[in-house]
Parts: sequence; C-alpha cells; structure tokens
Amino acid sequence: MAELYQTQRAMRNIRRAALQRGVIGILDIGTSKIACLVLKFDGTGTFRETDGVGPMAGQANFRVIGSATTKSRGVRHGEIETMAETERAIRTVVASAQKHAGVRVDHVIACLAGGRPSSYGLAGEVVLQSGKVGEHDVASVLAACEVPDFGRGREVLHAQPVNFAVDNRSGLADPRDHVGNRLTCDMHVLTVDGDVLGNLAQCIRRCDLELAGIASAAYASARASLVEDEQELGAACIDLGGGGTSVSIFIKKHMIFSDFVRIGGDLVTQDIAQGLRVPLQAAERLKTLNGGVEATGRDDREMIEVGVETGDWEADRRTVSRADIIGVMRPRVEEILENARQVLDASGFDYMPSQQIVLTGGGSEIPGLDGLAARILGPNIRCARPLRIDGLAHHMTGPGFSSAVGLALFAAHPQDEWWDFEMPAEAYPARSLRRAYRWFRNNW
Repeated sequence: MAELYQTQRAMRNIRRAALQRGVIGILDIGTSKIACLVLKFDGTGTFRETDGVGPMAGQANFRVIGSATTKSRGVRHGEIETMAETERAIRTVVASAQKHAGVRVDHVIACLAGGRPSSYGLAGEVVLQSGKVGEHDVASVLAACEVPDFGRGREVLHAQPVNFAVDNRSGLADPRDHVGNRLTCDMHVLTVDGDVLGNLAQCIRRCDLELAGIASAAYASARASLVEDEQELGAACIDLGGGGTSVSIFIKKHMIFSDFVRIGGDLVTQDIAQGLRVPLQAAERLKTLNGGVEATGRDDREMIEVGVETGDWEADRRTVSRADIIGVMRPRVEEILENARQVLDASGFDYMPSQQIVLTGGGSEIPGLDGLAARILGPNIRCARPLRIDGLAHHMTGPGFSSAVGLALFAAHPQDEWWDFEMPAEAYPARSLRRAYRWFRNNW
C-alpha cells in the first residue's frame, strides 16, 4: 500500500523537478491531431507553501518557447488504438517542437479524452483534536472520505477537494487555522479505464519521454476556455473534438462533473464523404471551408467544386451546393448536441445557479453552431477560444487547442489533488484511494 502511494507522489515530484529545471513538454493526444508545446519557466513564485491548501497549489510564470502539431494516427475516440502509429506521431511532433524551442524535452504532461470517465462525489469528516485546523487535519479528512467500489479495472485520474467546512461554516477554500470542532470535506473523483491510462503511459515511455502527469482533456479545455467568473459562479464546458465530445461542469473554480460522448467531428466528415460520394480528405476540406448548420436561400445557388484528383475529367470537376453540405452536416451536429444535453440532464446541471454553457474545441467553429446550440442546450451559449498564454503561436490560439493550453495552465497553476498531502498512516480506511494506482507500478 505504501509503495503505491509513494509511486503516485513520485509523479508529482517529477513534475516539480521538471519545473525547477525550467522546461517541460505538453502533449495533447487527440483523435484528429497531436499537439506539443514546450514551456519555459522562469522559476519565480514556484510552489509557495502559502498558496492554496496543498504543496502543489503554488504558481509559476511561464512562456511557450516551442510548439508543433501533426495529424493524429492510431487514436480513436480519444484512446490509443494502434501503439506503433501513435508512437511515431508523438515522436514527430515532439522532435518538431524541440527543434522550434532549441531545447531538449525529457518530461511531458499528457491529457486523456476517452477512457469512459465517471464522476463521483465523496465526503469525509474528522474531529479537530486541537480545536484548530492544521495541515494534518486536512490530510486526515481527505483520507476519511468513504471510497465506493469504482468497478474492476477503473483507476482514479483526478481526486480534488472542492469544498471544506468547519462546523457550520461551509465554502472554505483553505480551512487551515480556522477554529472549530469538526472538519468536513467534499471531494470530486474522476475515474477512467485503467487499460487506457496504461496504454498512454506505455506509449509515452516508448518515445523515451518521462511522464510527469496526466490530466483529463475535459478538465484542461475548461480551465482554458472558462473565464474566471464562469469558473466561480458555475458553467458547463462542451469540447467538440474529432473523436468525441467532452462535457465538464465547474463551480467555485473546481470541476464537479465530467463525462465523454463518443461521437465527434470525425463522424461529420464521414457523413459528408458518404453522402456526397467524395474522399475523406475532400470531405474534411468541404466541412472546414464551406460547412455550416444554418442554410439560407442563397446556399442552393452557391456551387462548390469538390476538387478531387481521380483522373476522371468529369468526376474531378463535379460540384455540390453549400445547401447539400449543410443538409448532411446538420443532423449529425444535432445528434452530438442532443447527446451533450442528455449528459447535462443526467448531471443535474438544471439545478446549478448559473446556466452558462461554453462551447470550445475544433467543432465549435462550425458557422451557425451557436444558434443551433441555443435551441438544443439553452439560451446562455458562448463559443470560446482558449486564454492567451505568452509565446503561443497564432495558429494555435483557436478553440481546437483548448486542451493544450489548459494543460499548460495545469502545469503552471496546479489545483490540489488528494495525493498532494502527507497522509497519516493510521488514517487510511480499508478501501483507501491508494489502491487505485496499480497501473503506475506496472507502467512506470
């Protein structure tokens, strides 16, 4: 048991060492593309013990000194399907980013979209022996959280305390030094398939890189896309990716729910290819340059050349109307949004004080999407680009790079996680969270 706990802490220590060295890589391994950012840290303000609750709650100033992107291969629905192809793509994008940055990258933080994520809310309670909350009391209340049976093969990806209360005073971000008799905690735990995590760790290790952390893509994209007020007052972030659609809900600056719908923009491309009888490459170009979900009377007359090279003179010069493209795209986009609506309904989002919904990801750039989404999801819709971070190339500032930007923020401004605290050995319940990290030992 102690070995598993120490191994998990080792990943955090690797991340800390990489930040102190000054360089760390960010890997967003998506279904349609793989992006890599190289971050340079200036070393000021890093991991101050007074910031936040845990030792990882410090902040670090950074800038992007290298970036690259490549077409993703071997990834389906946000999960690695063909290890060798994904390994080659990761090696290609990391080498390109290293060349751009002029430094070698040894440590990377990666994000994961698939893995069938499941959210749990846990609660813990302890009696304050000294009448005042200390660091050990915070660790004890986290260890006291009753852990349910997550199911066979499920592993914890995030375990974040989202609320503390001392006696009747709730909503505390940092309970330390508060006087009282009883400390309670609410914690959000996100679990995923252990095999999916293991494959990701194995693939990165095969690329001669050291894994310094894994985060949920839904969590990362929301960190980059939701403004501070939305994270505080409550909002849902829907990341429309190629292989699937990630949904996350934030309130009080913490993620309290996450899920993943296994249909995304790649299915829209396939529908265009099948419906209009064009190759996938041409279908992707038609979707990107001429797609939409709201047809006008002029779209029937706007003819677009398919632009394929088959050698058949007539087939190569075939044209389709923009109305035809929209007619193929709209039903699939409606299906994606309807699935996202079902996830929000199941999460209890209707009971949130704020009904703000933010759309991001490459799919959010479809013209007319905001109007269609307002009819399906609700009126408070905003299409978001990620926060600007220093040094990021202009072509990587679009919604499709929200996860990569969010991972950079995750590296520089980490939130507290369950394993960031020195747990008292006698405080572990029989079904402690420590049991959830067997895959680290197998894939380290």
